[in-house]
Amino acid sequence: MDQFSDQTSRLAPGKPTAGAATSPSRPLPLAGIRVLDVTQVMAGPFSTMLLADLGADVVKIEPPETGDQTRGAMGFKLKGNDSMGFLNMNRNKRSVTLNLKNPSGRAAFLKLAETADIVVENYRPGVVKKLGIDYETLAAINPRLVYVSISGFGQTGPWADRPGFDLMAQAMSGVMSVTGHPGSPPVKAGVPVADIGCALFATYAMLSAYIGAKATGQGQFIDASLFEAAMAFSIWDTSEYWGTGRIPEPVGTSNRMSAPYQAVRSSDGYFVMGATNQKLWQKLCEELGRQDLLADSRFVDISARLANRELLIEELEKNFVQHTSEEWVDRLLKVGIPAGRMNTYPEAFESEHGQHRKMRIEIDHPVEGKVPNIGFAVKLTGTPQQVRRHPPLLGEHTDQVLTENGFSADELEDMRKQGAFSA
Repeated sequence: MDQFSDQTSRLAPGKPTAGAATSPSRPLPLAGIRVLDVTQVMAGPFSTMLLADLGADVVKIEPPETGDQTRGAMGFKLKGNDSMGFLNMNRNKRSVTLNLKNPSGRAAFLKLAETADIVVENYRPGVVKKLGIDYETLAAINPRLVYVSISGFGQTGPWADRPGFDLMAQAMSGVMSVTGHPGSPPVKAGVPVADIGCALFATYAMLSAYIGAKATGQGQFIDASLFEAAMAFSIWDTSEYWGTGRIPEPVGTSNRMSAPYQAVRSSDGYFVMGATNQKLWQKLCEELGRQDLLADSRFVDISARLANRELLIEELEKNFVQHTSEEWVDRLLKVGIPAGRMNTYPEAFESEHGQHRKMRIEIDHPVEGKVPNIGFAVKLTGTPQQVRRHPPLLGEHTDQVLTENGFSADELEDMRKQGAFSA
């Protein structure tokens, strides 16, 4: 059995289980941390799922009846009411339905916040203040609380009140201005880089703040935005602008810092390759039998190759179109030149490497049966992540969580009558 085997469990849905590779004496690293997840769609739910995968008790607070709007997204139906997207961003969590506009529902949330370590929300700026669940209110009852607000453009500034989605963040951050091919219409990145980037930055910030709170007893407010996350990825592009004064433009699959380093045409499609330094460039020319390119002043060094990139690729493709992508990938790798095939998602997941790295896992779900999930993107070998809970049904754990926090059966019934759990 390899070190990544059996990182998911197949026991009864909803029951906490231990991965076979984990020592019983060594809990998951975030075990004991309580997180209130008051988020929807992607950036917030993805961030809190990362915490849940590592052992945090993530309690997803959802609006009654509708829940996280991603439950009904994607335009195709499964057996139940939850979308495949929701099922891939909410494993290992518990779901509590609370009407935060209802006094009884808000009171229940405040009680949960008394013992929480982290609260994550992604309402539009100002909404949590109106609901009475803002950082100042919660910090007064729990000073060690780490409170994370995720929004499109941050909590301050002239764009703060704008609705924020990945598409807008990609466009307004400059990311779309460098995506696509020269002269093409605007193109967004194929994956939601602003959403996922914000999730990762928020996770790093909240765990840092949590460590600090453990030492000082003082939590803090964290302001995370899709706009700033997208901008933070633009190192090569902004470096070019600040270094040369030239406004970066799309360069297709190529790279601003080196050439050749891009997708190139073969006899049956495309593949990617990179000869990113002089040693690799010499090896490439030798493998292609193109010593003439080594002597060509237009390609003599990286600066010259960047300046003449289109001519360079035309010359290289004269050779590349003579064989298939697979043949070229094999040949280039054998001489130490980085290369790879252009996979579709099915090909990536079903590849020998994708399977070895367990990038598709399955979760037992009470409605859907076996549900595919994207596997863990990093592997902890001492305390490997586990699937302890299926993505929760809407409100599945409301009574359980509130009972754990001191509510009696009579109190829950009174709250139900007062509308705490209904829209």
